[in-house]
Amino acid sequence: MMRYIYILLAVLAVALSSCRNEDIVFIPEEVPTTQPEYTDVDGFYLLCEGNMGSNKATLDWFDARTGIYTRNIFPKANPYEVKEMGDVGNDLGIYGSKLYVVVNVSNKVLVLDKRTAKKLGQIDIPNCRFVKFYKGYAYITSYAGPVQIDPDYKQKGYVAKIDTATMKEVDRCIVGFQPDQLDIVNGKIYVANSGGYRKPNYENTLSVIDVATFKEERRIPIAINLGLCKADRHGVLWVVSRGDYYEVPSRLYAYDTRKDRIVKTFDVPVSNFWLDGDLLYVVSTQWSYITMSNEVTYAVIDVNKMDVLTRNFITDGTDKQIKIPYGIAVNPATKDIYVTDAKDYIHPGHLYCFGQDGKKKWDVRTGDIPGHFVFLGNNLNEQ
Repeated sequence: MMRYIYILLAVLAVALSSCRNEDIVFIPEEVPTTQPEYTDVDGFYLLCEGNMGSNKATLDWFDARTGIYTRNIFPKANPYEVKEMGDVGNDLGIYGSKLYVVVNVSNKVLVLDKRTAKKLGQIDIPNCRFVKFYKGYAYITSYAGPVQIDPDYKQKGYVAKIDTATMKEVDRCIVGFQPDQLDIVNGKIYVANSGGYRKPNYENTLSVIDVATFKEERRIPIAINLGLCKADRHGVLWVVSRGDYYEVPSRLYAYDTRKDRIVKTFDVPVSNFWLDGDLLYVVSTQWSYITMSNEVTYAVIDVNKMDVLTRNFITDGTDKQIKIPYGIAVNPATKDIYVTDAKDYIHPGHLYCFGQDGKKKWDVRTGDIPGHFVFLGNNLNEQ
């Protein structure tokens, strides 16, 4: 929810600013990798959200085989799409031969060829948020209603069930207010309900949907303003509460789906995370209305041992250059760590690549508000 506040402010700032001469697109940019990487990973897509209201969501591509990073590949691949990608890119994922790009405020999910980024189709879903795939279907969360902060907001959200063969919605399930990320464990869909538009009357539950019937079975109280949720291979769902930006801080909860209870609470703030094997990599920019400032933190958690291994995985001081850590990913082959910097939410962001030792290998400029990764390659679980 804080992202929306920042972006609304950013839109006003852009309107008052001069021409953005530094925002140059369509130019391939060589990155100083030591040598091309020949692994199962061909590269990755990075979705840049763009400022709300500016219609500037963009898709960047890093080719690991050549070391070339290319900004804003969508217009070249789709020259007849007049409005380009749309307003606020919120999530993306690969399933089969297709790349799905969730464009939040434009109320659509773009379906692209995963190799060429050429548009194959579009799924219209109001205020769509996150996508997850399972057995031929894409499950997409929707706030359902307009972008509007109102403590008495009436419109509950839902999960849309999309047939990936036809790209058509076949069913929907009503959940809580403003549902965000979702994951699937043992035939159950877990949905993080935020209630973010109802500030200060936030939601505090996970909705549990049975995959077979596609009906909501129950809701599990966790904490207020839930955002992210991701299941590990042990059946534990890692759930993020964003807090209230005043007295209640962001926290991370380990909910064991087998034991049906929270097994541990971590006083670790989370803006974004990435699960690689048993390691959960965390970045956080925790805003406080009390101090009117951000607190930036990093962490790595062993999800099997449920221990915090480090409070900063960047070891060479580069973290001092990163103003707003926003996106995080780990290369499944090389184990390189990628961290994005949203900077001021107005101007182009930045991407940093770190080795396993936490030292910077290379960095490059990105589109505006870079936040969401998906890797492309052979033998990958590309969801």
